[in-house]
Amino acid sequence: MNRKESKGFVQLEWVCPNCDGRNPGPVKTCQNCGAPQPDNVQFQRAADEKMVTDEKAVAAAKAGADIHCGFCGTRNPATAATCSQCGGDLKEGKARQTGQVLQAAAPASKAVTCTNCGTENPGSERICKQCGSPLPRAVAPVIAPATQTQVPTAAANAPKKKVNWLLFGGIGAALLICCIAAIFMFVIPSKTLVGTVTDVQWQTSVPVQEIQAVNHSDESGNPPSDAYNVSCRDDSREVCEEKSIDKGNGFAEVVQECHTETTQYCDYTVDEWNTIQTYSLNGNDLYPVYENPKISSDQRLGSASEVFHVFLSTDDGQITYEPGSSTEFQQFEIGSQWNIKLNAVGGVVSVER
Repeated sequence: MNRKESKGFVQLEWVCPNCDGRNPGPVKTCQNCGAPQPDNVQFQRAADEKMVTDEKAVAAAKAGADIHCGFCGTRNPATAATCSQCGGDLKEGKARQTGQVLQAAAPASKAVTCTNCGTENPGSERICKQCGSPLPRAVAPVIAPATQTQVPTAAANAPKKKVNWLLFGGIGAALLICCIAAIFMFVIPSKTLVGTVTDVQWQTSVPVQEIQAVNHSDESGNPPSDAYNVSCRDDSREVCEEKSIDKGNGFAEVVQECHTETTQYCDYTVDEWNTIQTYSLNGNDLYPVYENPKISSDQRLGSASEVFHVFLSTDDGQITYEPGSSTEFQQFEIGSQWNIKLNAVGGVVSVER
């Protein structure tokens, strides 16, 4: 079960679509050009947000979503009955959408340059101190930690940072070149030699298995149905997450949501088949033989395995090849000749007649 706790409120901001000026969330008209805030402009979190402590601001945050007048579009507080601009009945108005979880803004840089006059301003300023033009949001590069799966991005109305497609293109080209180089080095044959089989070798292994009691400790989840000597414990921890929820009035409520995660860990014993002995045979002919050990009633034979080696003499010296099956292995008669294809680093790509 989730538990929620309000930590307070923060002031949001919005970007004027008329002049790109950034404004405090509670302000209903742009401080730069005077244009009213349209009902489709979204609030976003400020890079320098702080908890609201002023009592009037807290009361305004708690009041509910603002209403845009249905007649003139003017933004009014939730407590108003008539429009402050035209006097229209706000029952015909449209309340702003609320409840969205807002992503954190990227941290602002220490300075931002005015796009109109070139003057450098503190990163927290909204208006140029020299010419009064609206300043773009100053965004510092964000380096994501290795465990982070999503990097918060600026809101859609904030100035967009241009993607360096040239850099991405260069990285993509480098990866493509590396893949092609790997194919040429390890997959595509670069040299062919004629080899004569001088020797062959095989080794077979047959494991004998027996049921044994195996102890398992601190295994998460439920124990197997055939387990015994079972002892389990619950490990509980509280997981909390802070969310900033848009109140639709220029403020966001910071809510901490917590829930308890419980994982069961168990100690138990299970009877399992284990290899107690492996019987191996070796030979230098084309007909591998497998050991057939005698076993008791509480034992079984495990899956047999084999390893094959073919030794070929070439003008460049001896090459060893490992066939993948006994059928392939049995083709390499002593004295037979084969075409050996090698890759760029000398590895065997294929051996063919």
